[in-house]
Amino acid sequence: MTLFDPGLQPERTELAWRRTALALGAGSLIALRLLPVAFGHPAWAFGGVAGLALAATLWLAARRRYRAVNSVLVRDGDRGVLPGASIIAVLAALVLAIGLVSLAVVILTALHSG
Repeated sequence: MTLFDPGLQPERTELAWRRTALALGAGSLIALRLLPVAFGHPAWAFGGVAGLALAATLWLAARRRYRAVNSVLVRDGDRGVLPGASIIAVLAALVLAIGLVSLAVVILTALHSG
């Protein structure tokens, strides 16, 4: 007997990851446009390009994870072993790093302007 409900939960999860990737991509495009203008150094564009690459990687990883999870659930039900959650850990670490860098930029900008 399997308790797996073949509803749309795995698909909703994938769509949530897609929204996260789209938000990251949009933020990266904004950073790509505004950071070099605001700080006057083209190296700031690297953050925007890296963010776009991360968004594309996240999009593809979410799709691959959806397929893997769905195939395990269809084949083995809720008794199957799902793939690891490394994508979640990587995203959390990257969000923490981006937050710390952003905080450092704000503090350094405030110190230099004041």
